[in-house]
Amino acid sequence: MTRNTLTKWADGHADTYALGVLTEAIGLGLPVAALPFRNAAQAAHPAVDRAVEILRGCGVRVLYGDEGFRPHPPGTDGSRIPTYPWARVLDALEVRTTRE
Repeated sequence: MTRNTLTKWADGHADTYALGVLTEAIGLGLPVAALPFRNAAQAAHPAVDRAVEILRGCGVRVLYGDEGFRPHPPGTDGSRIPTYPWARVLDALEVRTTRE
């Protein structure tokens, strides 16, 4: 999730379909987890910490910092994509699949 999406979601914007689904999920009380992806320069903006705090206050599991994604150095985004920890979101929601 980008910084733009994170901060808009925390502010209640629903100007895209994805943000509309996310804002509605909070209102419906659905389990939601988010795993941000940003560099350290983007993460340094005060709006990021504010947005994380707001979303966590709404019950969203924001996997950021010690319990999730740690910002990477600017200019290294592309090299970080293969190691992005996708499974942490499923683990946070305790999603289990079974084969019958």
